[in-house]
Amino acid sequence: MRYGEGELVRSVAGHDKGNYYIILAEDGEYVILVDGISRTMEKPRRKNKKHVQLIHRKGGVPATDEAVRLCIRDYRRENHL
Repeated sequence: MRYGEGELVRSVAGHDKGNYYIILAEDGEYVILVDGISRTMEKPRRKNKKHVQLIHRKGGVPATDEAVRLCIRDYRRENHL
């Protein structure tokens, strides 16, 4: 499966299981993830594609950590998570 920048994913494996992230970039078998809190634009998380689940397709990467936080927060509120 091909993952695109700006898509919302959920971690399904690892110590961060259940956390939501926005894809910043794709790097071979890995995706580069940010959540705007612990994983910022300056310190993104590199995670195997097999360990994330695509939640929502959305184009464009948010430009700031605040925009990433708001995007994740809005999704969680809309879906009562």
